Amino acid sequence: MNIDSTAVLIASLGGILPSLAWLWFWLREDKLHPEPRGRLMLCFIAGMAGGVVALFLEKMVFEAYGLVTVTLIIWAIIEESVKYGAASATGLASKDFDEPVDGLIYLITAALGFSALENTLYLLGHISDGSPLLQSIASGNMRFIGASLLHVVSSSAIGYATARSFYWNLKGKIAWRAFGLVVAITLHALFNLFIIQGNGRTTFAVFGTVWTIAIVLLLLFEKIKKFSR
Repeated sequence: MNIDSTAVLIASLGGILPSLAWLWFWLREDKLHPEPRGRLMLCFIAGMAGGVVALFLEKMVFEAYGLVTVTLIIWAIIEESVKYGAASATGLASKDFDEPVDGLIYLITAALGFSALENTLYLLGHISDGSPLLQSIASGNMRFIGASLLHVVSSSAIGYATARSFYWNLKGKIAWRAFGLVVAITLHALFNLFIIQGNGRTTFAVFGTVWTIAIVLLLLFEKIKKFSR
């Protein structure tokens, strides 16, 4: 694989800028009490770093089991755990986490950072393998529409649980977040199974489901914002 600086630059821009566009969209839901930009950027970068960790762990799982059902489930566990860890270390554990809706904001930010790294590597592989630039960009746009939103939707399950548990005691917070993590892993694993094992036949149905859940997420944002006032 021949990788040059131009390919890295194009892949980085194609992977990171769409995720930042998604982030701008979701941050509009918190425009009354926005989080510090430095804190959000730290969370985004932590999500990207988590993508590197996940890639290493997923490679180990693939080498051990191959591309089978248990692999897809373990991958979902790894990715959701890593994104939650990134959000927790940089946002949820900080003094800036001072209202329920922030739980959603930090989880979504970490998820988009993770997606930015994943999309960058995906584009870099396409470009470095000699795929035409326009074809690579088109493939990247499909991930922008589908895969990035999948990461947001699955991680938002933890974000919503974190938001709901904001005023609970420690045991309640742990229970809520554990529940959210299980839901996120389940959603992610199901999407992986339907997309990969469906051999492309169920792709549009899965993405349609993701968009439907995203609309529900917008409604949940409005509900959580009422808890924050």
